Amino acid sequence: MPSLLKWSLPVAGIVSELKFPVPWGHIAAKAWGSPQGHPVLCLHGWLDNANTFNRLIPLLPKDYCYMAMDFGGHGLSSHRPAGFPYHFLDYVSEVRRVTAALKWSRFTLMGHSLGGTVAGMFSCIFPEMVDKLILVESYGFFPAPQGQEKGPGLGRQKKLNSPLPSRDGPSKSEESDAWLDSKRKVIESILSLEENKPQPPKVRSPQEALQRLLQANSHLTEESGRILLQRGATEVPGGLVYNRDLRALTHNQDPLTLEQCVSFLSKIQASVLMIIAQDGIFNSEAENVAGYFVKPLQEAFQTNLKHFQLAEVTGNHFVHLNEPEVVAGLINIFLKRDESSKARL
Repeated sequence: MPSLLKWSLPVAGIVSELKFPVPWGHIAAKAWGSPQGHPVLCLHGWLDNANTFNRLIPLLPKDYCYMAMDFGGHGLSSHRPAGFPYHFLDYVSEVRRVTAALKWSRFTLMGHSLGGTVAGMFSCIFPEMVDKLILVESYGFFPAPQGQEKGPGLGRQKKLNSPLPSRDGPSKSEESDAWLDSKRKVIESILSLEENKPQPPKVRSPQEALQRLLQANSHLTEESGRILLQRGATEVPGGLVYNRDLRALTHNQDPLTLEQCVSFLSKIQASVLMIIAQDGIFNSEAENVAGYFVKPLQEAFQTNLKHFQLAEVTGNHFVHLNEPEVVAGLINIFLKRDESSKARL
C-alpha cells in the first residue's frame, strides 16, 4: 500500500495515483497537495469518478492533503464480484476502508451529489471522525425517493409511472409502497443483467463516447465531459470502453423518511458548508424531484448544528467542475476557518 510520506509534488499539482487493496480487488484514488497537510477526502457523484475534482482542487489551499477516491464500480476501482449488487452503504463502508488504510482518525469530507449523500451518512455513523463537511449540490440525504428507478436524486433518473411526492412529503402508505417497489426493481434489474449472456464492452470512438456521456449529463460542458472520460473509460484497440459497472446503474438504497434524516443529521458533529447551484438539480423545475424535503432539511441543519453555512451560487449541477472558481473561494474560507481543529494523522 502506498505511503503518504513517499508522495512527490509534480508541477501540475497531482501528487499520485493510489490503489487500496480490498477483498474484491482495489479502490483507486488520486491525491493532491501536502502529504503532511490536513486531510480532505473527496467523494464523486453517481456514475462519475475522482476526476470530477480535477479543476477544483488546484484552486484550494496548497497545504492540505486532498484524496479523491473512485467508488467501487466507478472510475479505476474494481468491480464487485458477480452476484453482489451495489448498495448505498457499500460506498459508505468504502470511505471507512480508505480512511482506515490511511490511518486518518479525523478529517474533512467533501462530496458532490451522491458523494455528498455518502458523506452525510458517514458523518452520522462516524461523527467523531469528521471535523468539516462540504456538500456540493447535495443536502447530505435523500429522503424516501419516489417516482425514480435509478440514482438517488442526481438528475439522471428514469421516471416511473407513479406520481412524484407532494411538497408535504409522502404518506406512510406511499413510503411503504415506494420501499417495496424499489426493492422489487433492484432484484429484477440485477437478475436481468445476470441472465443476459455476458457481452464484451462496446467499443466506441472517443467522440462517440464523449457525446453519449454529454447526452446523459446535460449539465456537463464538453471540457468537463472529457475530464470525466479520461478516468471513466479505457483505451482499447478501435476506441474506448466505459469503465463503470453496469450494476451501479441500479439504485439500491433503503429509502429513509424525512423524519429519519432529520434525526440522523442531528448526530453530525462537523461544521457544514452546503453549496447549492442556482441552476442545479434542486432549483430546476424540470428536474427537481426533491422539493418536499429541501426546506425541511435546510431548517434541520440550521436548527440542529452549531456551525452550518448555506451558500447559493451561479452555475449548474457540475458547477465545481465547469466553473470551479465560483465555489473555490467559499471552500477556501471554510477550510481555513478555525484551523485549531487539525486532523490527527
